[in-house]
Amino acid sequence: MASVRNTAKPSARERLLTAADELFYAEGVQSVGIDRVIEHAGVAKASLYNTFGGKEQLVRAYLDTRHAGSADRITRAVAECDTPREQILAVFESQGRQFDRPDFRGCAFIRAGAEASPGGLVQEAADAFRGWLRELFTRLAAEAGAADPDALGHQLQLLYDGAGISALMDHDSTAAVASRAAATALIAAATDTSAQGLSHNS
Repeated sequence: MASVRNTAKPSARERLLTAADELFYAEGVQSVGIDRVIEHAGVAKASLYNTFGGKEQLVRAYLDTRHAGSADRITRAVAECDTPREQILAVFESQGRQFDRPDFRGCAFIRAGAEASPGGLVQEAADAFRGWLRELFTRLAAEAGAADPDALGHQLQLLYDGAGISALMDHDSTAAVASRAAATALIAAATDTSAQGLSHNS
């Protein structure tokens, strides 16, 4: 018996999120009006308002979807490595692979957050991803034996942010090589127990 192929049309929600992801990421949240998203998705205007309520809620949903995808990509990269040090570097290697994508436009959360009203849904979504990444770096820093995991986690996030901005602004995917090397140096300095012992005894 021949198998029945699933030919169900994507829901209005799915089409709106796909359109939002393509347009908001490529052109910016503020540059893209709601009518363009609706037209791109091929749905009625009422579908957007019935599903999300308005543009801010749609942007929040777009960022939540990006968060889930990025967290899954990073988590899988980390899981492929054995040691905390290798796992930290895997985060930067995973980021670096994004730099080579022809549709790379930088960090969706930094871009949307920079355009967002303070305290709104968009800012909350951007903060949520950045908080997740900071917690990941801090946890791995502690597992790697850093004397001050919070400080190393902060440094690694700054490096991650800078690498993404450099790759975008300079059109240079080799920023990933530099960020990985810098991360290696930061980890070594933060986990150098001999140096820590000398500093404590001096």
